[in-house]
Amino acid sequence: MKHKVFISYHHEKDYDYRFKFEELFSNQLDILDSYAVKPNEIGNVGTEEFRRIIREKHLKESTVTVVLIGESTWSRKHVDYEIYNTLTDTSNNSRSGLIGIILPSYTSYLSKTYNSRTIPKRLIQNIQNRYSSIHFWSESPLENQKWIHDAFLRRNKILPKNSMPIMKNNWKGNSW
Repeated sequence: MKHKVFISYHHEKDYDYRFKFEELFSNQLDILDSYAVKPNEIGNVGTEEFRRIIREKHLKESTVTVVLIGESTWSRKHVDYEIYNTLTDTSNNSRSGLIGIILPSYTSYLSKTYNSRTIPKRLIQNIQNRYSSIHFWSESPLENQKWIHDAFLRRNKILPKNSMPIMKNNWKGNSW
């Protein structure tokens, strides 16, 4: 049940959780192979070149995308693009499974609640149609492995909702 996982996250604010997730589940416990973009791996390139690199180098090989959700993840155009590409089935890239994991830095994490308008919009649409699922951060390898495997299985059973236009800019404000 080991899967190739792309990790989508807010690079400036949630790097520490991406690193911890990868360290726990890829390096120490070996329940997944990480295809996350490392800091400064891509460099200063335009949006289209950035997206091409993500699509061809990271998403193409992965089978499940995990979106790590902090306070501002909902507003990021690159997170939206990564989810969009995860859900797109083409001759070059197969559709992948998708889950969201709410981080301890998220305002209502302790109460195990969330505001759907502070979850990436494309992700919330697919939670609503049951293509995707959402969970609260856990360091349990069994829980994470189950979440990832369930997403892997769902990817061919439920059609995702992916018709919303791709975000052109990062959103501003407190929610979409």
